[in-house]
Amino acid sequence: MLLALIPPLLGLDNFTRLFQDDLYVNALQVTFIFSVGTTLLSMSVALLLAVLVNRMLRSRDTYTTFLVWPYAIAPAIAGILWWFIFNPSIGILPYFLEMLGISWNHRSNGNQAMLLVIIAAAWKQISYNFLFFLAGLQSIPHSLIEAAAIDGANKVKRFWTIVFPLLSPITFFLLVVNVVYAMFDTFGVIHATTEGGPAQATNILVYKVYRDGFVSMNLGSSAAQSVILMAIVVLLTVLQFRYIERRVNY
Repeated sequence: MLLALIPPLLGLDNFTRLFQDDLYVNALQVTFIFSVGTTLLSMSVALLLAVLVNRMLRSRDTYTTFLVWPYAIAPAIAGILWWFIFNPSIGILPYFLEMLGISWNHRSNGNQAMLLVIIAAAWKQISYNFLFFLAGLQSIPHSLIEAAAIDGANKVKRFWTIVFPLLSPITFFLLVVNVVYAMFDTFGVIHATTEGGPAQATNILVYKVYRDGFVSMNLGSSAAQSVILMAIVVLLTVLQFRYIERRVNY
């Protein structure tokens, strides 16, 4: 009688079933697009802002203070802010986009929904990246840049041949941090903006773990997904240290 109440041991069946599930394979693809987009956008914008602020003399501290504030906002709050901005009914950006002939409705357009969550997640992380890039720029000796300018190198060449290579340790560190952030710490952004929709277009792995485990109560599948998600992050981190770190100039 008691043996009949004990559920059967599935072993590795939960893992094999996942890769036979089209929704899980879709979540893997969505997570890859979201992570790459969030990391590239947040790091590139942060580097641009750091370069612009670093050239300022009088108002540098003021701009730094304003640019750091968004990092103090919780991911869910950041998602809600951008949800209001891009809301098709009351948002200000869809109004201006409509004037340009662009119809915005992220509730029915999967590509627009993905763009929304990437912008919201990247905006939250820009402040963190900005601080490190600015600190790295301020630590570069001006004598190196002045010597390149005397040799005739323009601003663009000086940046790509001197400044950016000297920022490679910080860039590598931020790359690892941003990938982990996109994989784990963006649950609040997804939950507050799209809830994984429309049609699973923004259902990343960390959000699927929550939906399957706490909404659908499929605890076995959710546990297997969490293990795979951790393994993916560990593998990506190892690959970054194994291959990308070789190009870092310390």
